[in-house]
Amino acid sequence: MAVATSDSILARSLITDRRSTNFGLKNEVCRGKVVPCRAGGKVKGKGKGRVEVKAVVQIGGLEEVKKAKDEMDLDVVSEEELREKGFLGMRKTKLVCTIGPACCSLQDLEKLALGGMNVARLNMCHNTRDWHRDVIKKINQLNEEKGFCVSVMIDTEGSQIHVLDHGAPSSVKAEEGSTWLFTAQKLEGSPPFAIQANYEGFSEGIEVGDELVIDGGMASFQVIEKVGNDLRCKCTDSGLFLPRAKFSFWRNGKLVARNSELPTLSKKDWADIEFGVSEGVDFIALSFVNDADPVRQLKNYLYMRSSRSTRVLAKVESLESLQKLKEIVEASDGIMVARGDLGVEIPYEQIPTVQEEITRVCREMNKPIIVASQLLESMVEYPTPTRAEVADVSEAVRQYADALMLSGESAIGPYGQKALSILQMASSRMELWSREENRQSILHQRRLGVSLPDRIAEQICNCAVEMANNLGVDAIFVYTKHGQMASLLSRNRPYPPIFAFTSDNGTRMALNLQWGVIPLLVELSDDDMEANISTTIELIRRKGMLKPGDVVMVVSDLTPTHINSTAFQSIQVKTVV
Repeated sequence: MAVATSDSILARSLITDRRSTNFGLKNEVCRGKVVPCRAGGKVKGKGKGRVEVKAVVQIGGLEEVKKAKDEMDLDVVSEEELREKGFLGMRKTKLVCTIGPACCSLQDLEKLALGGMNVARLNMCHNTRDWHRDVIKKINQLNEEKGFCVSVMIDTEGSQIHVLDHGAPSSVKAEEGSTWLFTAQKLEGSPPFAIQANYEGFSEGIEVGDELVIDGGMASFQVIEKVGNDLRCKCTDSGLFLPRAKFSFWRNGKLVARNSELPTLSKKDWADIEFGVSEGVDFIALSFVNDADPVRQLKNYLYMRSSRSTRVLAKVESLESLQKLKEIVEASDGIMVARGDLGVEIPYEQIPTVQEEITRVCREMNKPIIVASQLLESMVEYPTPTRAEVADVSEAVRQYADALMLSGESAIGPYGQKALSILQMASSRMELWSREENRQSILHQRRLGVSLPDRIAEQICNCAVEMANNLGVDAIFVYTKHGQMASLLSRNRPYPPIFAFTSDNGTRMALNLQWGVIPLLVELSDDDMEANISTTIELIRRKGMLKPGDVVMVVSDLTPTHINSTAFQSIQVKTVV
């Protein structure tokens, strides 16, 4: 692809497959102006896949902005970061915070948003729906009144066979040597040394001497007596016992299989999903997904239930989900790696390589991935993380995960804002180091598109990122309706940030989870793509975030309403004057 660029020059390169639609670019350069001309400029090639390459150059500054709505929603955090650090200094890894009693006030939520929270996660295992509704209301208020762009995710509880509860609102310390009763009988209040299981058959097949592990190792117990369905256990490894903790049984170093006919989505999950849809949440994360069927089932339900595009994420947290990973990734809109639960079912030493493999598969299939669980676990109690935890965070960033997630660190810990700032600093530093060391991750280019237009869009994004990195452009601007080309650009992990302009708020909130994408809500014309480009560039320039000499690359997946559109499925390079 040939591109003409120089100071104060606009360059447009368009590739068209001779078997596809002619996108109508019939211009040539004449004394520094773009004028109509006869079709031509064919580049001869071999075989049926000959390609026409046409370039247009316009000398001078940007065209005069046509009359348009002088408004563009760029969130205040990205705007401030851009002013302070410049385009290449902007953080690309997204940050997810679990909201709990430690950070549910309007003031605390605002501090998290200012600290870089892109997505607020609500765990439906905890608190009431009224509590969750209040948090969603506060987040929406901050977005509308303060100029933030924070998406909302709900996380379903999943099969209750794995859940225990001590009844207290916060964590309880289990001391080594203490004896505890685990029962399926309903407990009133929070009696000491008593734990309620939420599934009557929780102890089926369990024997005296088996090990009971809480939340992947937060605390451990040994079964010393079995009375009916109840278990009396002795604490062998002291630790924190969180509300509605997950548990597993081990025997002779192997996980005890838990056969249950309970569905992935319980009645409570469906009620929580209905609540989330009514509240307009942006993401729904499914717990204990072992195959693609529940993902497809939920997506079909959401399609029939609501016109709003709610994305479905699958949580990979079991051996079964690993065995069917590709089909789950393909069916879902994204993946969350729940390493705590996953670490219960596979050996510890396999977690790093499994995490990297899941990240690679998600990138190949163009699905965002969240690395979750125990990133800064020590900060649930202490104000500083361990160096090993920081190294773990940096490794996830090095693997090009789309997002990192805080769980108990923000939900119940007293240092949630500090934990978020550590994620922000560690990810920004690792991104900078990767770029300085030219450690561009080589991605196996798995072809995603089936139809010709989709394949063209995919190839344009692949080429655009390579060009952007080689040319050293400051930013990539993409104009998108459903986020397709923005995600394809993100998949290739370019050095410059991706500014995604969309007129659909659902698309904007969904793109909050994509690596390197800064979504902006702006009115876009279906008829005049050049006006969209000129208007948005001028709006950003007026905000003082573009300066003379900055170079931006422009791509679009907006379908033109007339055949003579010149910007559809094209790559443009613009130098600001």
